Amino acid sequence: MKKVLTKIFLVVSLAIGLIFMSINQPEYFCGLEYDVRVINGFTNNSSLPLVIWCSSDSNDLGGRALQQGDDFSWRLQINFWCGNHFRCTVKWDATRRRFDAFKVPRDLQRCSLFRKCSWLVREDGFYFSNDEVNWKKDFSWS
Repeated sequence: MKKVLTKIFLVVSLAIGLIFMSINQPEYFCGLEYDVRVINGFTNNSSLPLVIWCSSDSNDLGGRALQQGDDFSWRLQINFWCGNHFRCTVKWDATRRRFDAFKVPRDLQRCSLFRKCSWLVREDGFYFSNDEVNWKKDFSWS
């Protein structure tokens, strides 16, 4: 009887520990998938596209020319080492800016329960959202 109670205690303790880690330290759960989206939010650039090129250390997504309102999106999976870092270079006319579209551990928490990381590129800067309703300016072009 004592051995059965010990085993039950160990299983319950392990389950509680896993739940605690998943809530407080999700970086221990590699393999999660995230959706990343970059949107051309310019209000008046119908003749001049926003050019974007995104890649990680192991995956080159290539480049796109985004007209006003167009987007470039992809799904990524946190790799075995709990890392995945996607960088994008964005060019508009003569202005160019490189930014981290997805970076562990920064985005594990801020991309919300839905694991959605969205960027809206505007004339005055780059805006981040995890629901595409509430946008917060993260940084400017310069």
